[in-house]
Amino acid sequence: MNEFSDSTTTSPASRGTWIATWGTAQQLARPAETGGGPQLPDDDVAALADEPLGAPTKIGAQTVRMVARATVGGTAVRVALSNSFGHAPVRIDAAWIARHDRGAAIHPGSARELTFGGRAAVVLPTGAHIYSDPVEHDVPAQTDLVVSLHVPDQDVVPTTHEVGLRTAWLAPGNQTAAQDLGNATAFRSYLWLAGIDVLAQPTAAAIVAFGDSVVDGMETTPDADAPWPSSLARRLAAREDMPPRAVINMGIAGNRVLRETEGMGAGALARFDRDVLARPGVRWVVLSMGLNDMFFGSMPGMPESERATAEDIIVGYRMLIGRAHSHGLRVVGCTLFPIGGAFLFTAELERTRQEVNRWIRGSGEFDAVVDLEAATRDPDPALPLKMRAGFVSDDGIHPNDAGQRAIAEAFDLELFRE
Repeated sequence: MNEFSDSTTTSPASRGTWIATWGTAQQLARPAETGGGPQLPDDDVAALADEPLGAPTKIGAQTVRMVARATVGGTAVRVALSNSFGHAPVRIDAAWIARHDRGAAIHPGSARELTFGGRAAVVLPTGAHIYSDPVEHDVPAQTDLVVSLHVPDQDVVPTTHEVGLRTAWLAPGNQTAAQDLGNATAFRSYLWLAGIDVLAQPTAAAIVAFGDSVVDGMETTPDADAPWPSSLARRLAAREDMPPRAVINMGIAGNRVLRETEGMGAGALARFDRDVLARPGVRWVVLSMGLNDMFFGSMPGMPESERATAEDIIVGYRMLIGRAHSHGLRVVGCTLFPIGGAFLFTAELERTRQEVNRWIRGSGEFDAVVDLEAATRDPDPALPLKMRAGFVSDDGIHPNDAGQRAIAEAFDLELFRE
């Protein structure tokens, strides 16, 4: 049954396991002009600036409605809201969850009010990450859910995930419980919505895909759920012989292992606890990043402090592996993609990439390795440094929908059985 149950109980019995079924990494909404500092090493900034459905930088007396896909199912649901990067407390005076119908509409009869400590309203303090009270519902795997929030105040700067790739809407006033929205404006980002958890069967667990714009799904088809973490989740959901496995996309465009990327978000070392360890039910983290550390340091005019050698990146990996292992998580390392199509490509960068990949493959420090270079590189011997033509988007760097599927298919699902 691909819908919520009729239950409206707000105190689920203590059964099953709470796990993250969907999530996204949080950033501060970027102003129209970011000023100086490092810029993305490819077309990411231009793509975001030119995107007519980009994230709003301020909200005022409006309802925001967002769609998120549950990657595993459960019998109860709760929502995580974040003001991790806000400059001031944020008031939410109404929050509802429902099953998505089409466009900005929700499935009739599926809307349920969310409460916070029994109250309909909540204030998100600066830096806060707050969960709603659980609500009993049957949420099947691969169901599109809708979260609607009303922000009553004016000129509120949101904590956001900019590359949402699912159409969301802003509408005037409090329309959180409405079946459809009136006078709505579309955009493609997540505002304050950091996660959705479900009460799943005891054998369920979550996988966090932790990385950069490729993990985030930059240049994939909007509303197609095309990033490789989504494809991996569908592969796992189709395996009836496997326990339920959620896949949580914690990619951020422009993200680096070692340092913050100005205007785009905290680096991997800084956000690991919030975006990986804090997610309920996580058993594995897939680490797929490092190219941006190489790219940023090689850009003209960048200070020496921004440069990252292969050894620097490897040290960053080791710190992330150690942090994960100290919390009982297994770490799957991914080799770095071919970069022959990048406008910043140099022989020096290629040597660094190959040195990092040799370490990923041969060090033995990861619990498992997935060779994404082998899965995506061009098979033509004359083009050994480029991604396969049918896998790369028009920007020459990011995998397209087909490339993202190839990445998902490179994973041996048995890695996530136990």
